[in-house]
Amino acid sequence: MRIVDAHHHYWDPSRNYHPWLRDMPMIPFRYGDYSAIRRPFLPEDYDAAARNWQVATTVTMEGEWDPDDPAGEAVWMQDLATRTGRPGAHVAQIWLDRPDCAAVLDRYADIPLVRSVRHKPRSTARPGMGTGGLSDPAYLRGVAQLAHTGLMFDLQTNWWHLPEIAAIRKISADLPVIVNHTGLPSDRSPEGIAGWRRTLGAAAGMENVYLKISGLGLPGRPWRIEDNCDIIRIAIDTFGPDRAMFASNFPVDGLCGSFDTIFGGFETASADYSPAERAALFAGTATRIYGLDVA
Repeated sequence: MRIVDAHHHYWDPSRNYHPWLRDMPMIPFRYGDYSAIRRPFLPEDYDAAARNWQVATTVTMEGEWDPDDPAGEAVWMQDLATRTGRPGAHVAQIWLDRPDCAAVLDRYADIPLVRSVRHKPRSTARPGMGTGGLSDPAYLRGVAQLAHTGLMFDLQTNWWHLPEIAAIRKISADLPVIVNHTGLPSDRSPEGIAGWRRTLGAAAGMENVYLKISGLGLPGRPWRIEDNCDIIRIAIDTFGPDRAMFASNFPVDGLCGSFDTIFGGFETASADYSPAERAALFAGTATRIYGLDVA
């Protein structure tokens, strides 16, 4: 299967400052101990992980670079792409609620690799505890500035905040919003799955909202198709193959499973979809949304 990997990271914490990859103590992390990924992950490392797959191109995601140098990672990534031909596009770091938001967005206009930006909004610990950062007026002022740039918005938030995308839609009906990591369905209880499915449907009902199917690992256990097949299929059926895309989230999801295990799981879960639908999920949707050159 020809792949466009819609979400992974390159980083080199031996040279560049990512606080969570260099500082001690380590932060609380949804997969638990992440010491194994506190090391460089560069094109040659990705190639080794994905060696059994036909990867046409990829989209890198910001890796929580030094907040005092918000555009530094995108500059570094553009240089990497110029030297190696990879990645094909980058989702850059932004701090939508900071006074320098507009200036950073202006900087990205001069970095052709940047197609989208991400700033994880504040989240409550569990459903029913009120609104999150997507409803913060300062955050929404940044969204309004972003809406005038031509860039997209990659959104990573817990599923119970997905209905708050409506606040973004009041500001701009045209700003593409790309929900990361399947809406984070980490609570696999019947109640958790029902809530995730309901709010995922609410997000899919809005215009110009897309979904990355990735980030499905569970703490303390390996990535298994038995755990994730139904989640993958619900996600596909909710958004449709033309608005959903598969992604590895490497090296982070490498804490839970190999590249072969994860993309093999995507193949298994999507086996009875049509060839055109599978081509969209594995490559076509990401190519179209991120404006990639896969010739």
